[in-house]
This record gives sequence, structure tokens and C-alpha cells, in this order.
Amino acid sequence: MTDRHVLVLAGGLTHEREVSLRSGARLTEALRRHDVEVTLRDADADLLPWIAAHRPDSAVIALHGGRGENGALQGILEMTNTPFTGTRSHAARLAWDKPTAKSLLQRAGYRTPDWITLAHNTFRDLGAAAVIDAIVTHMGLPLMLKPHQGGSALGAAVVQRPEDLPAALVGAFAYGSVVMVERFVSGTELAISVIEDAEGPRALPAVEIDFPGEHFDYESRYTAGTTTYYTPARLTEAAATEAAELAVAAHTTLGLRDVSRTDAIVDAAGAVHFLEANVSPGLTETSMLPMAVTAAGLDLGSVYADLIERSITRGTSDRLD
Repeated sequence: MTDRHVLVLAGGLTHEREVSLRSGARLTEALRRHDVEVTLRDADADLLPWIAAHRPDSAVIALHGGRGENGALQGILEMTNTPFTGTRSHAARLAWDKPTAKSLLQRAGYRTPDWITLAHNTFRDLGAAAVIDAIVTHMGLPLMLKPHQGGSALGAAVVQRPEDLPAALVGAFAYGSVVMVERFVSGTELAISVIEDAEGPRALPAVEIDFPGEHFDYESRYTAGTTTYYTPARLTEAAATEAAELAVAAHTTLGLRDVSRTDAIVDAAGAVHFLEANVSPGLTETSMLPMAVTAAGLDLGSVYADLIERSITRGTSDRLD
């Protein structure tokens, strides 16, 4: 691929900027080991003039959070006729909205914890105390609260007692105007990455996440040594097969492309539940996609070099469909 010029986009003005920069730097290094010419840059006011002047053969989005996963940057690349690896704009938008993704997977016949979504103004209009009482009565406890859009577990919290619900809501609303309240499922948390090749999407070995505390929060994700990972996950053969099938189903049902990661949980009975899908999986030293790539006997740079070639071959023919 020595004649290819690839743009890696990382950074962005989000809470996940530092993580994104780490992902972009690691991917850049991995591609350069395969003799790929890489330009690593931020998605800023100079991006569009730079694309027009340099016309990269392909782009890889290594931004996390809304800037890299909500479909907006994908749409810009589509409009500028820039081939890129990863999911197209319309499908990225679906996956970015957690309740929408859960609805689509549930409709397709897959398990996902029951949930409701509540806008901030619902509490103002109907009275916070009454709404909180209704949540506990209808959903029971414990609960998982998270912004309906977002990544890296920012604003997420587990609620074990009714009196803890107001503070958890305030924390979630700090990251968005809509909160998803989900029944908490206790079990083994998994990250299952999917990559596409000539034969279609396939699941890599699941990564089991053994974290301190009640949920896999931001600190547990990105502080080295805080969390223990097992790849492949310590699952029964049946659960491992179900998890792989779920990840591929999420990839195809949501219309994802090239690479994705599905987060899931296996309950005490061995049943696998869909939590969310990620169109721009992290690539840091504590990220699960690189762990799965290694467990599969693959090389991260080689995997992305192949995906880049797929994007170049594909071109921009499907950019707005």
C-alpha cells in the first residue's frame, strides 16, 4: 500500500478527545508499519480545505463520541467524495442513538434490557418527584441510567436505591437532554468486535471485562491496570456462540460497515443481552478491538490496511444511499 495516502481523523472537541488522540496515534503507527502514507489530523476548520487540496485515497475516523459516531463527519466525507472505512452516515446515526439501536435489535428478535427514555422537560412539566416515583414503580430496581446518546460510559450510573435516582439523573442529564433508564442486568460484560472481509462480517473472539465497581465506567475503561480483560471470554460454548451471533446481527441489522463493536452482557442463566453498538471502536492500549484482533491471530495494521483497500475499491458509489 505504499502508493496509498490515508487520512486518519482523531481528536475532536468532545469529552473523549484524549482517548481519540490515543486511538488515532496508535492506528497511524500500525499503518505506517505496513508502509502506508498516513496523515493524522484533527477534524477542525482546516479539514475541508485540506481534503480539497490533498484528495486522500481513503479516510479512517478515529474520533469517539458524537463527533465521530453520530454520522455528521461521515456525511462530510460522503459529500466530499472521500472514500472512508466504517459505517455510512445514515446508519451511524441509528447506532449512535441507543434506544433506536435497542428497538431495532429487539424487533429483530434479540434480547435487550427493558428501557424507557425520558426528556429533561418531562421532569419539569410533570414534577420530578412524581416522575421518579413512576420510574421506580414501573421499572423496579436496580436501574442503569445513561444518556441516550454518548460513549465511554460518560454520565452512566447504576441506581440501587430510590433515593439515589435524582443524583443519577442529574449526572446523566449533564451529557444530554434525554436519558435512557434501563433495567440493570447483572452478569458478565462483553465486547464483541466485528470486521468485514470478502466473505462478509465475522465476529472476533469476545473480550470479557472484569471491572471494579458496579459498572464499566470511564476510569475503568481508560486507566491501565484498573480492569482485567479475558480474551477469549470465559464463556460456555453456547454463550460464546450466541454472543458472536448477536454481534454480527447488530452489525447487519443496524446497517453497519467494515468494523464495529457490540457491547453485551451474559446473565446468570447464560442468556446474552444487547446493550449498544459502536461504529468507531477505540484503538488505545486498553481498548477491546485491538485485544480481539490479537486474540484472533491478526495484526491491527493489517486489518485496517485491508479495510482501507476495501473502501478504495468501493469508492464513493454508495455514499448517499
